[in-house]
Amino acid sequence: MTEKTGTFLVTEADAESAVLQDVETSQIHTLSEHDGYEQGEVVGATIAAEPPMEVVWTVVEESYRRTVELVDSDLSPTQQAMEIAKSQSVGEVERVERAGTGEIHVLSVPPEKADDAVDDVLEDQETVARAARVGAVRVEVRSDPDAGVLNVRYLPD
Repeated sequence: MTEKTGTFLVTEADAESAVLQDVETSQIHTLSEHDGYEQGEVVGATIAAEPPMEVVWTVVEESYRRTVELVDSDLSPTQQAMEIAKSQSVGEVERVERAGTGEIHVLSVPPEKADDAVDDVLEDQETVARAARVGAVRVEVRSDPDAGVLNVRYLPD
């Protein structure tokens, strides 16, 4: 029996089954049953493929389950983010490690598209997957539409 331990994003869930995406590899695993998983949750677990075909998986052990809080902040990007953005072209992203846990992204977008870009970041399930990868429980998006700058902050507890 094949087993795998990792961090997974619940990409789909209904009463009968759920689909988990490994946040490190993006591999998809369909669960034959689950304990009330909801779309968007992050689950740390060991899963096992069910014989004989090993195409459906079962949760063997769950170590944690959490949601990632997504926030459209009314705060301006940090001074550090604005400095980074000055040297970027539109469409570029700079990733900066936070001291401790988490990550900060600075995106330069056309000013007229800044509000749409904020919505895109908050609605993209890959935002939650990245938060899970870096151990964040909160994603805060700060923007300056006039400057075309988004500051996406992946924050720990």
